[in-house]
Amino acid sequence: MSRRTPIDVYLKPAGGWDALRSSWQALREQHVGMKGASTLLRTNQPAGFDCPGCAWPDRNAHSTFEFCENGVKAVANEATSRRVTREFFATHTVSALLAQDDHFLEAQGRLTEPMAYDASVDRYVPIGWDEAFARIAAALRGLDSPDQAVFYTSGRTSNEAAFLYQLFVREFGTNNLPDCSNMCHEPSGVALVEQLGSGKGSVTLEDFEHAQAIFIFGQNPGTNHPRMLAELRDAARRGCHIVAFNPLRERGLERFANPQAPADMLPGAQGVRIASEYYQPRIGGDLAVATAMAKVVVEQGAIDREFIDAHTQGFDAFARSVRAARWEDLENESGLTRAQLEQAARTYIGSAATIVCWGMGITQHHRSVATIQMLANLLLLRGNIGRAGAGPCPVRGHSNVQGDRTMGIYEKPAADFLDRLGAEFGFAPPRAHGFDTLDAIHAMHDGRARVFFGMGGNFAAATPDTVRTHAALRRCALTVQVSTKLNRSHLVHGADALILPCLGRTEIDLQAGGPQAVTVEDSMSMVHLSSGMNPPASDRLLSEPAIVARLAAATLPDSATPWLALVEDYDRIRERIARVVDGFEDFNARVRTAGGFHVHHPNRDRQFPNAVGKAVFHVHRLLPPSTGPGAMPDAPLMLMTVRSHDQYNTTIYGLDDRYRGVHGLRRVVFISAADLASHGYSDGDLVDLVSLWPGADGRVQERAVHGFRLVEYDIPPGCLAAYFPETNPLVPLESFAERARTPASKSIPVRLRASASVAAS
Repeated sequence: MSRRTPIDVYLKPAGGWDALRSSWQALREQHVGMKGASTLLRTNQPAGFDCPGCAWPDRNAHSTFEFCENGVKAVANEATSRRVTREFFATHTVSALLAQDDHFLEAQGRLTEPMAYDASVDRYVPIGWDEAFARIAAALRGLDSPDQAVFYTSGRTSNEAAFLYQLFVREFGTNNLPDCSNMCHEPSGVALVEQLGSGKGSVTLEDFEHAQAIFIFGQNPGTNHPRMLAELRDAARRGCHIVAFNPLRERGLERFANPQAPADMLPGAQGVRIASEYYQPRIGGDLAVATAMAKVVVEQGAIDREFIDAHTQGFDAFARSVRAARWEDLENESGLTRAQLEQAARTYIGSAATIVCWGMGITQHHRSVATIQMLANLLLLRGNIGRAGAGPCPVRGHSNVQGDRTMGIYEKPAADFLDRLGAEFGFAPPRAHGFDTLDAIHAMHDGRARVFFGMGGNFAAATPDTVRTHAALRRCALTVQVSTKLNRSHLVHGADALILPCLGRTEIDLQAGGPQAVTVEDSMSMVHLSSGMNPPASDRLLSEPAIVARLAAATLPDSATPWLALVEDYDRIRERIARVVDGFEDFNARVRTAGGFHVHHPNRDRQFPNAVGKAVFHVHRLLPPSTGPGAMPDAPLMLMTVRSHDQYNTTIYGLDDRYRGVHGLRRVVFISAADLASHGYSDGDLVDLVSLWPGADGRVQERAVHGFRLVEYDIPPGCLAAYFPETNPLVPLESFAERARTPASKSIPVRLRASASVAAS
């Protein structure tokens, strides 16, 4: 039976008055109208706090309004007047809360004091901080090996907290430091370190002012990095070519009205056209797109021979490979025509300075590393590295995910980093590689890891293979979550469980030495201070650095590190960072300059500190995908997971997706008109999504999610899109990016079947 879905085709530009209305509504929903408005004026300001949302850099000197609609939602949800108190937990069992959706959990408000799980009543009950740290310390010291503990990190953790955290974990004796990078941009780091010697993007905001072309692959900035749209708008207005590759038509890549531009806000104004060319490749077709563009550049001789000879290695083999690529294969794999691919290549050739951006639409595939290296090959062909207005730009998500990795949150640390860390703190750091996120899930599931400690984030909701991940967490002896708000990870817990509530980014962090500031590193390697302005949500909250220091002091009584003294004044932590982490010399002085400082990126000087000292062309031939349409006949469709406009990662702010026209629903799947017809369904039908994966025993494994409403949408035939975390159960732990092990959440082979569910919600 068909239930036609009321989808509003959104014809207005992204941003504009709707963004302002949505922002004000977010403040009203959290009952922080005036408080929220005054808080926002300090967002991303030199004397304010860093937005707890995305890692897009700030233009501190340009505007007092350095926030976007989704930043408003992040700030409003942190500054909310709602509280999750001991009375809340007394009236809600964990089992009852587990039945609620993620939107309900988020909406309950801020946690106010440490809580411990009491299995006898299936509730969380209050616990004192000292007792909580003693309980965790006893569990850690009682393990047979430090490697039986897993220490996860969210990308919102500050540099100071991350540095102390990894120091504690390594003094404890393990490198089990999985983090959210393992699930998002790990392929960017793997690919670029091999190829260019640095895993970070080399561009700055100033490069966007000089670029003649900006290519955007697998990214939806209108929802995920809205402040980027202001840069794209300005670039488009001055004549920069913006070329978008995305299977979905995303309104933010088409038109944008900047709420800070009066002309954009006039009645009848249509904003600014963003993408001068918009291509919709099939899911996973970006490697073929980049290969085709490189083929045209090479065959037309439009290369920068001087740059290639002076700064690269491997060009001849690469050129032979792309010349040999057949147009028939490139068209089939990309889902685009030869004419479209050649037009994109001509735009690239016509630009003297090109930036290539990408997001998780590139990193969560089986061949993500190969795709990113092919994009870098494309840049190398025309010398678009180490040139103003040019370079690679991986656009990362969480506000300090790049900084956490810089501070040493990594399961495979470099030997020289460990040497400096050990020398500074007088201990011998462990050298064996630790667990990444997928390893950690397997280890907990198999009983090889017994304690899970989460420094922020929402591990139970963010991870793939939800049933197995939840089972793994439940097999732990102890799970601990450092959090600001209630989430699913508090409800999917071990035999013993603790919630440690922490200060938010917007709140005053008062230590013995006075109010403290932390630092973050954005997606373009700018490091700056962040100081909260609001009173804490509760007088029983601790800062993340204080939580780490007190846990370390309880667990490591013989440590020579002055844990508690370090958190009296965060300058003391930064002094230690300056002596351990490359690029952070004279940290305290440099971070107090206007706008902070830029961590030197060698590629900007055309230096490539990899194994050969040059940028390396990598050959990646097209191969039949290991899974996907054609490879598994029983799974003829390819699904990618996406965010709605009312969420940030696993945080669900609301049930609307304005730019895609969806309201009040999350269990929807976007499908083309052609696929509706060919599979015998109608718009509005309810279906189950079933993913297939070849198991180790040779038998095909099935995973299913139920009760999704089909929504006709502009997406290529053979491709589907649906929101996460609702579709995370479909991603097996064994389906990940080659060599980078990021879950392949954008390459899920599925089939549809009629659903027995009576409603989708």
